[in-house]
Amino acid sequence: MTDIRIGIIAIQGNIEEHANAMLKALKHANRRAEIVKIKHRGIVPTCDALIIPGGESTTLGRLMEREGISSEIKEAAHAGIPIMGTCAGLVLLAKKGDRQVDMTGQPLLGLMDIHVNRNAFGRQRESFECPVDFRGLDSPFNAVFIRAPCITGCKEDVEVLSRYEGFIVAARQKNILALAFHPELTDDLRIHHYFLRMLDLTGTV
Repeated sequence: MTDIRIGIIAIQGNIEEHANAMLKALKHANRRAEIVKIKHRGIVPTCDALIIPGGESTTLGRLMEREGISSEIKEAAHAGIPIMGTCAGLVLLAKKGDRQVDMTGQPLLGLMDIHVNRNAFGRQRESFECPVDFRGLDSPFNAVFIRAPCITGCKEDVEVLSRYEGFIVAARQKNILALAFHPELTDDLRIHHYFLRMLDLTGTV
């Protein structure tokens, strides 16, 4: 079993939470990996998987552009590197945004054939958690929604993994996984294990 590098975009958002959750998942699976926090260009190409955490999507997108990280993420995605985006990360992965995204001129990575509503579930004070069914898991996952987006439309080759009240809140397209909620804020490691299995399919480990 070879060592792998899992990069977390570390400009804004739940960086430590994702790092801790991934380290726990790796330990539980008896696997080794280096967790790399990415703030500048040049690091993404050295990684075997990437995580784009939650945060403020407009700010995060602009800072990634400014630091030269966005173009590297696009190249990694096209090379088949597994990428997981949570909350703001989901928004950034989309090819199309809602009117709010258009009005702010928010940069998108445009890597998934999905259309997103950036603030589908209200503001920060309207955050909540609830169990959701997740395709591939044998029981519901307790999802934490914080100023969460949702997917309002997608193409046929996008696999819908989870819905909440009719809204798509998790989806996958080939090597890219997008979640409207925050799996790193729970003690349930199953989605981080799901992401690790995506690395297996690339032949990296």
